[in-house]
Amino acid sequence: MPTISVIIPAYNAERTILETISSVQQQTFSDFELIIINDGSIDRTLELIQNIQDERLKIFSYENGGLPVARNRGIYRAIGEFIAFLDADDLWTPDKLELQLAALQQNPEAGVAYSWTYFMDEQGKSSIPGVSLFFEGNVQANLLVNNFLASGSNPLIRKQAIKSVGEFDSKYTACEDWDYWLRLSATWNFVVVPKHQIFYRQSLTSMSSSKVKNMEDNGLLVIEKTFQSVKPELQYLKNQSLAWIYQYSTQQYLKQNVNNIDAVRHAREKLWQAIRLHPPILLTNYAQNLIIWLIKKWILTKIYILREKNNLLMIK
Repeated sequence: MPTISVIIPAYNAERTILETISSVQQQTFSDFELIIINDGSIDRTLELIQNIQDERLKIFSYENGGLPVARNRGIYRAIGEFIAFLDADDLWTPDKLELQLAALQQNPEAGVAYSWTYFMDEQGKSSIPGVSLFFEGNVQANLLVNNFLASGSNPLIRKQAIKSVGEFDSKYTACEDWDYWLRLSATWNFVVVPKHQIFYRQSLTSMSSSKVKNMEDNGLLVIEKTFQSVKPELQYLKNQSLAWIYQYSTQQYLKQNVNNIDAVRHAREKLWQAIRLHPPILLTNYAQNLIIWLIKKWILTKIYILREKNNLLMIK
């Protein structure tokens, strides 16, 4: 029986899946099984992974069910004492499993070990280290106002903890990992490995407005659901939690093209909602940077529109 089960859901991941698998194979801790859930891929994903020679590799193919369902199918197949999830376009440093496992073994009361994150570009050629946070023990209050794990590729989780909270909620099409970490934090302690070990790949292109709205809507659903069972002494954090979602939405709208005046308007509305809900965010670097970015983007958008109008007049 392997100590760790690594679960990789893969949907049309031919461009990145081999590099992702390689980052698992290169782990300094090698007593793991690697479960690939082929989630209805119609590209060369299945062909590529079937050519890998590794006795630890187990491949299961299903019709497309979405990321939460694929992770749940992986959990069902897992036999390890600990479980780690890895998205098919993310990477780990070689010591990720070793150090997270050691952290859990040294802290038997903890159910989840997490590390810090590098934010990697789409091509995987450059990365920026995320904020270094030291939240440990009962982290529910911290997690309510910021998904500091950043992605679904971060934690190592005791199988016992996973059994206690059940499956990922398949009704979410975004923020399902945040919902899961929140459920774990309600009853289990977390421990941090103070090292950047996760390479979280982010697209250079911005989310479409519909995807931003979907992310926001799912985030708001997670908040409403979570605060129905949060202890009374933490209920005061709800506005701050909502403000975090609206700030993130602001950021995603600001990433859109300079000629998208509607995106700038949406960004302004979301940032104002965040400030109204929790005015102290004005003291944070995150909110201050968003304000500066919004002003610059509004000016650039106005300039672009004026130039386009002038060009039309010249043509006429």
